[in-house]
Amino acid sequence: MPSHTSIPAGDLQATARRLPKSLLYSIAAGIGGSGLDAVALETLRGAKPFLGRAVAFSSDQKDIPVDRITTLDIHPVKLLSLLSRQHYMGAKKHAIDAIAARLLTRGGFDFLHSWSGDCLESLRVANRRNIPSVLEIPTWHRNKGKVKPNVTKSERERAAAGFPHSVFNRMLVSRQQVMEEYDRATLIFVLSEKARETFRIAGIPDEKLFTMHRGVDVDRFTPAERLPDKFRAVFLGAVIKRKGVHILLEAWRKAALPEAELILIGQVQPEMESFLKQYGGDDVKVAGFTRDVPGLLRQASLHVFPSELEGSAKATYEAAACGLAQIATRESGDVVIDGKNGWIIPPNDVDALVEALHAAHADHDRLLRYGKAGRERVVNHFTWDHFRERLLDAYDLAIRRTQ
Repeated sequence: MPSHTSIPAGDLQATARRLPKSLLYSIAAGIGGSGLDAVALETLRGAKPFLGRAVAFSSDQKDIPVDRITTLDIHPVKLLSLLSRQHYMGAKKHAIDAIAARLLTRGGFDFLHSWSGDCLESLRVANRRNIPSVLEIPTWHRNKGKVKPNVTKSERERAAAGFPHSVFNRMLVSRQQVMEEYDRATLIFVLSEKARETFRIAGIPDEKLFTMHRGVDVDRFTPAERLPDKFRAVFLGAVIKRKGVHILLEAWRKAALPEAELILIGQVQPEMESFLKQYGGDDVKVAGFTRDVPGLLRQASLHVFPSELEGSAKATYEAAACGLAQIATRESGDVVIDGKNGWIIPPNDVDALVEALHAAHADHDRLLRYGKAGRERVVNHFTWDHFRERLLDAYDLAIRRTQ
């Protein structure tokens, strides 16, 4: 499995990294917390020695000085919070981009790091000033591995909409805007080999892609002393169809494992209620949202994550750090390797998931072996320290590409 586009190891040893003197970082999420907010904080921890300014929706942390962060806490865009989620999110992205573009125009920054959908105007300024940039992609290429025309029928209809729909549509981040971001960025961060593949299909040159695996706190997420006496499979994440939970529920009922239970850790979305009603039972528990994720993972025998589309699911990192064997899809990321620390199955395949559940339930020794290998894999490759080293390698490469 290729790691990332980089300078050969011998050259890296002979040549010191070239790093920004004043980084501008922007993200329409927060800094600190969970999900992308946690990724933002870990990024800024790595970039702290040369951070010029971070522009974000909010900040909930103490590591990065407040005088180096601009947030939308008192920005007029917050008055739009009663709009639909997609329109409010689009408005926030445009607001973040506008602030970052103004900062770049004023000068004083020599590197831009931002996120897909958050930075078209910023990248235009960076290009004019020959400032290197990296663009993070939270999932896949916007076309999701499909070949699409430059403008689709629905996009033409949206562009032709009359008032007041035209006003709201301008708040959205269009696919064409994202495509332009891809073209303008020096490097594009992809989270897994599957994500990289969707960019290849779209014709993005491989040398422009940098695989940026996530990290996990291996001191917080640790294995239990032993597996539980009762076979307990867990799913960790938003309980939605995109993550394959409806497939998991159907497969669980079809597998009919004796002396076993399934725990769903995460917030249940309305679209899942009918599946829970159809396939639920005494052996299916809904834990909901919890802050004690490590504690629940340490009570499990197996993590199951049959998602059909992810960048690189943080749940797979956390479960591996807790020493759990996993059943996952290739679409979930690169943490699970089939036959080494888990089972890889196709997405949306009930029978394949049933077969994997039976295999896991029947082989206690394999669960132990896979769990140990998973823990070793994250300790050796996927800590936040590894993440920050990859980040600095990427900055170095982007600078060299621009000079």
